[in-house]
Amino acid sequence: MDSQTSQSSQAPQSAHMFQVDLRGLVDLLSHHLYSSPKVYLRELLQNAVDAITARRAEHPDAPAVVRLSVDTEGAATLRVEDTGVGLTESDVHDLLATIGRSSKRAEGLQEARSDFLGQFGIGLLACFVVAERIRVVSRSARTPGAPPVEWTARDDGSYTVRTLPDSVRPEPGTTVHLQARAGAAEWLSEQRVLALARDFGSLLPYDVRVGDTPVTELPAPWDRAYPSPATRRVALARHCHDVFGFTPLDSIDLDVPLAGIRGVAYVLPSAVSPAQRAGHRVHLKGMLLTERAEQLLPDWAFFVRCVLDTDSLRPTASREALYEDETLAAVREALGERIRSWLTGLAAGDPERLAAFLSVHFLGVKSLARHDRDMLRTMLPWLPFETTDGQLSLEEFAQRHPVVHFTRTVEEYRQVAPIASAQGIGVVNGGYTYDSELIEALPSVRPGTVVAELDADTVTAHLDAVDPAEELALSDFLAAARAKLDPLGCDVVLRAFHPLSVPALHLDDRAARHEQARAEAEAQADELWAGILGSLRGGAPRARLVLNHLNPLIRRIGSLHEAELIGTATESLYGQALLMAQRPLRPADSALLNRAFLGLLEWATHSDTDSTGTVTDE
Repeated sequence: MDSQTSQSSQAPQSAHMFQVDLRGLVDLLSHHLYSSPKVYLRELLQNAVDAITARRAEHPDAPAVVRLSVDTEGAATLRVEDTGVGLTESDVHDLLATIGRSSKRAEGLQEARSDFLGQFGIGLLACFVVAERIRVVSRSARTPGAPPVEWTARDDGSYTVRTLPDSVRPEPGTTVHLQARAGAAEWLSEQRVLALARDFGSLLPYDVRVGDTPVTELPAPWDRAYPSPATRRVALARHCHDVFGFTPLDSIDLDVPLAGIRGVAYVLPSAVSPAQRAGHRVHLKGMLLTERAEQLLPDWAFFVRCVLDTDSLRPTASREALYEDETLAAVREALGERIRSWLTGLAAGDPERLAAFLSVHFLGVKSLARHDRDMLRTMLPWLPFETTDGQLSLEEFAQRHPVVHFTRTVEEYRQVAPIASAQGIGVVNGGYTYDSELIEALPSVRPGTVVAELDADTVTAHLDAVDPAEELALSDFLAAARAKLDPLGCDVVLRAFHPLSVPALHLDDRAARHEQARAEAEAQADELWAGILGSLRGGAPRARLVLNHLNPLIRRIGSLHEAELIGTATESLYGQALLMAQRPLRPADSALLNRAFLGLLEWATHSDTDSTGTVTDE
């Protein structure tokens, strides 16, 4: 969008208009493109750094200085001066009044484009987010004889251009003056400008100052020389605390030369949810691009926060995020490999630090190991699992047990673990996140290992059968007990098992639970849905209440003959077995527990009075 008229250096200045609705553009920039008005300072720094880079492409010994000055008297104003390539009058018309045109596209600099950060035109116009007037005074280094030129623009869309005497700016470079718009003066205060300049420009390769205060802090903390590894670790921990607000468990160097990446990943000192998206700080050629980069690392690496500098990743239009492309995908894989190598190194040479890390972030490592067999093999001796032998690694558990039995849910583990352990069956709880997948992958990294899912049938098969004569003697009792629990979809069986202290065991599997849920839904549904659900009826085994014939209480209950008392006792055993398995209780189960408790109280206090007035207990 060229200006409507050409401006001669000899003619009196005249007003020109941008070929855009500038008020609408400012609203677009402030409310839709940029996350905060603070990016105006980043745009100014980008323009200054790019101008210096352009000049040094032709004159490597040219000065590289950026100075920011705040006028604290009168209206809030900010001055940003650089020793860059500068502009001629024609450059001003072509670049500053044309949205999207970049001074980096100028003839002779096409090959150096990768060294630049942004686009001069759109970047400068972004300053209207905080300024009502922008004044630019510039002198070109490419055209030594060209006079200084002044470009003044207002937020109503008008701008003027005029040439100035050589004495106004004898050396090449550019000075940008901002005058704050109403309500935005705070953004141009010296304290805010210094804070923003340090945040955005601490890694810039040139001398940047606010007044006399340095902004740049080079080399970067991860590139500095330190007296010892311990000193470096302390310095990086301090840097992490300053940037992210926490002291890390450890730091991981991120060095990917082919992608032009240098930085560090800090390991979080506390556990976080795998679903929580991590925010990483990414600098592009020294300029802070974003502090909320979410796609930088693989999803499994949610236990670290990164800060790095790159010259290869592509920013989005707002230059506040990374563009998802093949380069970013390759960088993500390379950074993931660095973190993976760090874990492998800990396993090989620093088990104490690895144990400290896994005590907090074992979930992240399990997430990685289920997709990476090499990582699973490396971490096998270290990853903790809940087992009937206590907290053990799969490697240690497999050494103890010829068959690695596991359950897929925590509920199933709680059902069978005490009994299985007493029978000498080792069981791993696979109900936690990723655990069952890792257990099933165990034979692929540990050949010869046998893995088997433990279900109710397997547990029942390991329980000792009762002598047929003894079971026959209890047939009336068992028949009454089965009749009582039949409406609940539960069978009653008699077995002998340890520990003796467990009177009854409630066993079911997922198929039985699904069938039970279907039957309950069918009972509550209308005729149409009841028919549909009825057609889905399966042949799944029912849940079982396994009575322990070795338990003294079961032996006493087995001698009961009154059907009502047998029913109450059976309901009590059923409810106690559910509670022992820590199963969630259905409304019917809660009602049964309440009924059984009251029934036992009634039987315990039941009495008759004989004809003599003597009270006798039944």
